[in-house]
Amino acid sequence: MPGKETAGYDRRVHDNPPRPPLLQRMPPGAWTVLTWCAVAGVALMLYATMTHDTAPLIAGLTIAMALPLAWARRRPSPVLAVMLAELVAATALQQPAVRIWPLLLAADSMVCFITATRSRRAGITAAAVTLAVQEAVWQLVQWSRDGQDRVFAPAFLTLTTLIALTVLVAWMVGASIRQRREYGEALRAQAAVQAVTAERLRIARELHDMVAHSIGIIAIQAGAGSRMIDTQPAQARDALSAIETTSRETLKGLRRMLGVLRQPESEPVESAPFAGLADIDRLAATTTAAGVHVDVRQRGERRPLPTGIDQSAFRIIQESVTNVVRHARTRNCRVSIDYRSEELDIEVVDDGNGDAAPDGSGYGIAGMRERVALLNGHFSAGSRPEGGFRVSARLPVPAQAP
Repeated sequence: MPGKETAGYDRRVHDNPPRPPLLQRMPPGAWTVLTWCAVAGVALMLYATMTHDTAPLIAGLTIAMALPLAWARRRPSPVLAVMLAELVAATALQQPAVRIWPLLLAADSMVCFITATRSRRAGITAAAVTLAVQEAVWQLVQWSRDGQDRVFAPAFLTLTTLIALTVLVAWMVGASIRQRREYGEALRAQAAVQAVTAERLRIARELHDMVAHSIGIIAIQAGAGSRMIDTQPAQARDALSAIETTSRETLKGLRRMLGVLRQPESEPVESAPFAGLADIDRLAATTTAAGVHVDVRQRGERRPLPTGIDQSAFRIIQESVTNVVRHARTRNCRVSIDYRSEELDIEVVDDGNGDAAPDGSGYGIAGMRERVALLNGHFSAGSRPEGGFRVSARLPVPAQAP
């Protein structure tokens, strides 16, 4: 059943979470080398701590005892169980405690690895079992040596505490590695969510700016055409022609945007032409044909601007003019563009009734504010004391390289 498959998948992910990024970046060859180096190191330490009456037999035994570490990466929990079993077996064979310390070190290393790469429950279980087995082994060693009289001696208690501390340190190191990994995963997930949200907002702004202006012009031209179709057929034909032109341009822009959205990520995105300040005259002519005269005034030395600033400046002016056409109930507005050395100043004013959006629920002002904020600029919009509405934006322009 799908539900069971999903539950099984979630359980597998919980029990075997992704490894830390450092471990993921290591190639398989490096892992193989490190694994066999660990096997050789533990085998050499065991060989060095054991008696050498029968050296070949001891060498084979130490290699056999260290060999399970070769599967530590894929099966850490079973490998830890084998290490602890070997520790118990060595104690049962009455090997001195000093000669089994490599097994203690290997077990603590497995606790650290399990805590860092597996679930929290697995790490706590591994640490608890390891601590219990090591303390029990140490208790048996002391009991067999000195009996009950020395079990509570200061030296015995010190070593008991040291064994507990080594396991605790191993668990804490693994937990720290796991916490850093989870924090990094949380940051990456948050960045992904923010990127998706930012992209959705960008698309929403582009669609709003593209459609709102065109629909406003079409609505005005359609209204004018319907009023003049009987008395002034020539002007009505001009209005219909303007509606056709505006509609075709809007459809072309929508198709281009939808094409980019449908394009697979693996394919390179073609750079589509964008509207910039060079299209201000066309915008003014279209708006004037809709019945609102746009007086464009440009000051300063005109120069090429970065794409983001150029496009955002045009969209801010377009949205402001659209609001004038739809809400201001005036036949005039003024657009001022001031090219300064370190910023671009934009101002759109009208002498209408001062309503940017009659019901206060429009997205035009919010979209313009977001555009300016993304460019670290300053934006203001509101009614003028002398009447009408004013939109002002200052966009910082980075200095051009000499």
